[in-house]
Amino acid sequence: MDRFADPDALPGWFVALPDRTEAAPVGAALRRWAVREVSHSSGRPWLLGRWDDGAMTVGAAGASRVALLGEHAVTGAELSAVAGRLRTAADCERAVGERAVGSFAGSFHLAASAGGCVRVQGSVTGLRPVFHARVGDVAVAGDRADVLARLLDAPVDERLLAVRLLNSFALHPVAGLPVWQGVAVLPGGHCLLLDRDGRERQVRWWSPPEPVVPMAEGAARLREELGAAVAARVRGHELVSCDLGGLDSTSVCALAAGGSARVVAYTADGRDPMSDDVTWARRTVAGLDGVEHHVFAGDEVPLVYDGLGEADDLFDEPCPAVVHRGGWLVIPRSAAARGSRLHLTGFGGDELLAGSPAHLHALLRSRPRLAWQRVRGFAAQRPWSYRQTLRQLRDGSPYRAWLARVAEQLTAVPPPEDTPTLDWGMPPRLPPWATPDAVAAVRDVIRDAARTARPLAPTRGQHVELEAMRSTSRMVRQLGQMAARFGVGLAAPYYDDRVVEAGLAVRPQDRVTPWRYKPLIVEAMRGVVPEESLSRHTKDEGSHDVEAGLRENRAGLLDLCEDSRLARLGLVDADALREVCRRPLPPSLQFDALYQTVACELWLRTLQGAAAVPS
Repeated sequence: MDRFADPDALPGWFVALPDRTEAAPVGAALRRWAVREVSHSSGRPWLLGRWDDGAMTVGAAGASRVALLGEHAVTGAELSAVAGRLRTAADCERAVGERAVGSFAGSFHLAASAGGCVRVQGSVTGLRPVFHARVGDVAVAGDRADVLARLLDAPVDERLLAVRLLNSFALHPVAGLPVWQGVAVLPGGHCLLLDRDGRERQVRWWSPPEPVVPMAEGAARLREELGAAVAARVRGHELVSCDLGGLDSTSVCALAAGGSARVVAYTADGRDPMSDDVTWARRTVAGLDGVEHHVFAGDEVPLVYDGLGEADDLFDEPCPAVVHRGGWLVIPRSAAARGSRLHLTGFGGDELLAGSPAHLHALLRSRPRLAWQRVRGFAAQRPWSYRQTLRQLRDGSPYRAWLARVAEQLTAVPPPEDTPTLDWGMPPRLPPWATPDAVAAVRDVIRDAARTARPLAPTRGQHVELEAMRSTSRMVRQLGQMAARFGVGLAAPYYDDRVVEAGLAVRPQDRVTPWRYKPLIVEAMRGVVPEESLSRHTKDEGSHDVEAGLRENRAGLLDLCEDSRLARLGLVDADALREVCRRPLPPSLQFDALYQTVACELWLRTLQGAAAVPS
């Protein structure tokens, strides 16, 4: 089948080229699709692609250039001041990350050109990824894997597509690897350097902070950084829209309401009679000045799996959120009709603010009495298996060993519900409809990674939190592409580098406790969020709606089993998948196991349907 969507139809993209004459053919190929171009001081092409008016800000000083593409309030003059401090390739490597990224609020890609060196970097969570490839003798970087794959005429990597069947799809470092042969992605916190001699290097520019900041100081800093993140988006808008549901989106909404823009808030009610988002949202709006509030009743929101045949978004990888595409788009579509061009969300708050109990593994070794108190609290609350809790706390094996064990357990019975969460992560599983070939491929990929893998942070707690951020930020990136089709920019301030750093720097014993719900954001938002709303300790979890969606859309799921593209590739057993779709999921199978498979199937079908012969 044809493999590529027409780049003219993609929602937005850019590619960065080195300052070399050898890059001219690649630039010529990109010009067939690109509508915007920024040059090196030499006049050679540097940044080519498609982006909205105002999305790219460029500063120049002498032969140096610095560009930001994304959500920020940085001016060209400020970037020119940064560019003026860049003279050599060494300046480009060392100084620009600290001076440009470290001081500006927002979420963006950074590109710099100085002394014959090009630097490209995204965000630490992966919300702004940097993909790279070698096209002939030229190394290039960009923000969409499929654009680079088209330059290479590269096929889908079936082994890495099989990895996308894992549940859950949060497994560093294999999660997020591009599904195109010859295309790679930078690890979070790294930049890509392209020099004038054709060499490329990956350099770490960010590491997670030491979690040593006390609550009072950390809450003040989080309030400052989250406030700056929201202000950087809202500035210049007369009207913005916000999600208003849980405590995380409530905080963002309240910060936006403190600005000059009119705020329109949206809450989607659930069909679950225990859902209480609307109740809390109305209390919040009553305590804020001038917020316009709209509520969607549960029966106004499409169910999970509704409209599977209508999914036609052109992603560069499978997107699990596509299974609830109709339901998720209700709010962005309404916000666009109301006149909003910016929609603020609370995505990322759970991973950053709820905190992982895995921090107790390290805390036990430094403050054992306090750690045991917390362990007993979590064990009683969840509840946890006492035997497994002790085993995980005593286990000091490195991440590589844990990852190697994951490779051997891909088809084992999933961990029981009383399994504690004190390890490097919850070991994922492949669904029962994965073929032996798919299992073997995934096992090989994980084994290969385990030989050299390093955790995202020295401690289990920070590793788990960062891995969760990176996993969900990939989906939020795709949700942003969906919303962009309505002319709405989706903003997730909790994924900003400075906000992430502020949260992770707080002592885990202050922010991870079984007796308080998200204490860090509660303390940070005192005086901003109405006091009554800060007392909330519940969160709608949505399983009721998922069960209903599976029941109502069984026929659509069975249709996907017919002439399955995944089955054609030998990755799933269509008969086994069909049998599962015919009845309620068994208790041993989580809902998102089916999400992953449906996402991969729909992605392959959309790719085939939108493919165009290269011009």
